[in-house]
Amino acid sequence: MKILILGHRGMLGSDLMLRMMAAHDVTGKDVGDFDITVEDDCGCVIAECSPDVVINAAAYTNVDGCETDRERCFAVNAVGVKNIALACRGKGIRIVHFSTDYIFDGRKETPYVEEDEPAPLNVYGASKLEGERFLQAFSDRWLLIRTAWLYGKNGKNFVKTILEKAAAVKTLDVVDDQIGAPTYSWDLAAAVQLLVEGGHEGLFHLTNRGRCSWHEFACKIMQYAGKNDVTVRPIPSADLARPAVRPAWSVLSSRKFSEATGKTMRFWQIALQDYLERTGCRK
Repeated sequence: MKILILGHRGMLGSDLMLRMMAAHDVTGKDVGDFDITVEDDCGCVIAECSPDVVINAAAYTNVDGCETDRERCFAVNAVGVKNIALACRGKGIRIVHFSTDYIFDGRKETPYVEEDEPAPLNVYGASKLEGERFLQAFSDRWLLIRTAWLYGKNGKNFVKTILEKAAAVKTLDVVDDQIGAPTYSWDLAAAVQLLVEGGHEGLFHLTNRGRCSWHEFACKIMQYAGKNDVTVRPIPSADLARPAVRPAWSVLSSRKFSEATGKTMRFWQIALQDYLERTGCRK
């Protein structure tokens, strides 16, 4: 297939490039090549590449920053999706787009399924939800993937932040009242490839298997990295006083993906060990 990846230098986009280019004709575009918030730019870049599939891995992902930069957040995460959809409409181009667990309010006690009603608590979640709605309203062929707690080789993420802090101090305070599923971007990219090559469309939830709190996640990072001299203390979210409210529970069910492909995602602990080995951080 001829595939265009938007945001190809980002964390997920770069892994998608590596995964896809072995079997497909892949082109990457990023900031500097076009402006996702400008409809004509999106139209030109898609017309120039004439792809079978457009994978949109571009996003404004600074959750706290979105609270004070609402206009830019919605321009990228919502209007940008509309621009891509309009550029692909009527051309038989399939769009792959990514959304987030933060479209939910976290009040459920079992994993969220695709049919659950969204109710975002923060601006970032609201912008991603509007992007979902634009995709479904303006695209005639779409694959929408919601994921969560993403980390990977490129870009800022929780694992890198924790390791950097552990190199500077011996005590870390990490919240223990938010539960989710850490997801390795390399694993997500492999799952996306399965769905794309299988011709799947519609909405799917995709994360690594299992669940934990951010505190438990940080403890495993320290354990696998051999940082036994670092203490990780559990604290409530309220102690951080961050601008954006996070859902207390944002576990997503990947059952629909497993039923569609016959494959299951790796447990998050195994994926984390793999990531640390690939980045030279595992002891």
